[in-house]
Amino acid sequence: SLPELNDVLLMTFSISHPEDAWKFAVLTILGSVIGCALLYAVGRKGGEAFLKRRFTNERLVRIQNWYRRYGVLAVIIPSLLPPPTPFKIFVLSAGTFGISWPKFLTAVVIGRGIRYLSEAILAVVYGPAAIEFVHDNYGKIGLILAIVIAACGIVFVYARRRMRSMEA
Repeated sequence: SLPELNDVLLMTFSISHPEDAWKFAVLTILGSVIGCALLYAVGRKGGEAFLKRRFTNERLVRIQNWYRRYGVLAVIIPSLLPPPTPFKIFVLSAGTFGISWPKFLTAVVIGRGIRYLSEAILAVVYGPAAIEFVHDNYGKIGLILAIVIAACGIVFVYARRRMRSMEA
């Protein structure tokens, strides 16, 4: 998966206008929080039906137990991770499984705050040099990304088969 549009825009604007990078980060955080709040509300109203169509009952119980065990960390950790992490599923699940609104909001602000402020800082510090590096090494970077994606796919398939055999 490619980076989300908000990541690309944040980094591009931060490189173009480094003095305003923090403003771009704050606006990106705000936009993400608003989007997450809407999806959380959907989860509260009817997320269970969606999740039941997508996951087995055993898997839903495991996800729910995960929220009970880890609480807001179940939202903070995936909110920090870059794409292709399926963050929207975690947001919807948080609403469905009853993570309280204040805890959810705090978790999203912390996670997205760390992520987007870090991206803005890195874009300002390394942006122009990073763009030049990518331009000069485009073929090598593409090959490395392809290898990493293939390796992740192999690990995912292996882990999924192993989990299924353990469930059986």
